[in-house]
Amino acid sequence: MFFNYKRENIKALTIALLFISTSFSNLFAQKTTTVNSPDWSKNATIYEVNVRQYTPQGTFKAFEKHLPELKDLGVKILWLMPINPIGVKNRKGTLGSYYSISNYKTINPEYGTLDDFKELVKKAHQMGMKVLIDWVANHTAWDNVWVKTHPDFYTKDSAGKFVPPVKDWTDVIDLNYNNRKLWQYMVDAMIYWVKETDIDGFRADVAGMVPTAFWNYARKKLDKVKHVFMLAEWENEGLHKHAFDMTYAWEIQHIMKEIYKGKMNVGNLDAYIAREKKRFNPKAYRMTFTSNHDENSWNGTVTERFGKAQRTFAVMTFLVKGMPLIYSGQEAGLNKRLRFFDKDTINWKKSDYRKIYKTLVHLKLKNKALWNGIYGGEMQILKTNDNKNIFAFVREKDGNKVIAIFNLSKKEKIVNIANKKLDGKYKVLFNKKDIEITDHIKAELKPWTYLVFYK
Repeated sequence: MFFNYKRENIKALTIALLFISTSFSNLFAQKTTTVNSPDWSKNATIYEVNVRQYTPQGTFKAFEKHLPELKDLGVKILWLMPINPIGVKNRKGTLGSYYSISNYKTINPEYGTLDDFKELVKKAHQMGMKVLIDWVANHTAWDNVWVKTHPDFYTKDSAGKFVPPVKDWTDVIDLNYNNRKLWQYMVDAMIYWVKETDIDGFRADVAGMVPTAFWNYARKKLDKVKHVFMLAEWENEGLHKHAFDMTYAWEIQHIMKEIYKGKMNVGNLDAYIAREKKRFNPKAYRMTFTSNHDENSWNGTVTERFGKAQRTFAVMTFLVKGMPLIYSGQEAGLNKRLRFFDKDTINWKKSDYRKIYKTLVHLKLKNKALWNGIYGGEMQILKTNDNKNIFAFVREKDGNKVIAIFNLSKKEKIVNIANKKLDGKYKVLFNKKDIEITDHIKAELKPWTYLVFYK
């Protein structure tokens, strides 16, 4: 996405969708699906790559040198922000929005060549990582090649002029999916990248602004070429029925922010977990995060949004049900808003966050309780002596177990939990000390801290 207006619009739309979905969850919960996620995704963590800002050069070749670090981190899926050329007409800033596409079948020359990209995908595969590319199906740049060759692909006003999908998105124009020929051309472009470069799937920008029927059609066509993985930038359960493996878990990220502000509490988290079980098919993956390109550029750094709780919420995104996302630079403690339309290289400094993320990613790889969808354990909420401020749960699967206890308040808390599910011998997250727990835990937790035990 492009800028704050867009982010806030999507947020408003998402809240509306959530209201409808949660109010009638028993009637409209998506319980059937034809989507079968690739086996390699079941214990994956996804990493968002901002090629422009990743290195001073901002190229595929320069980014390629970082692949060994990402392999060591343990991430299995690399999602690259759009790799296509950016429109010049009505461009914003010096480099333009990543999401203003001028040609769906060519490479942004600022990043390198088609061969450079093929080599990047090949090397990622050799290291056991999969590659998704960002796909902008809702709109194009004003000077996209289709403007001249297929003007009938676009939405027009009463005067016959092209229009942005939203008034303030002045650097792009809306595509008209009432034209079924557009569907064929768009899917043909997607298939081109799968066949030509051997990518493993797509992240669909503002997926809910494009007809779900199109995505169903696209997934069916793509899977005939290769069993792909599809991520939707949206939060609607219906998208999982035939098209998408994973959707954004925006709501829990919103709840985390509001808890830090003191406007929500653990009760809101408990209610969210209950709604998720009703709304989504157990096979559906939900992407959890504390940052991404939109959150960072438009809503603030993790320090600005989560303050002293940023580490706690980072840990939480790996332990709740869902696939966690790491955005470029988070493992280096990224603490600035990257400019969206201009060059603004990430400062790759040493940070404790690399060790934190590496520990969490590798725990998820090995511990089945934390795996994605039906492969992982369900969240079982644990009652505590302070259910407004202490968030506690257990997840179990095939002999693996994780117990997580979070103090989500600005005050020190004495935590008491009594439950037979606690019984067992565990290791403590981050220090690997052995500990035996009976059916009762009593612990002192400082503000915005946690205890995590696993086996």
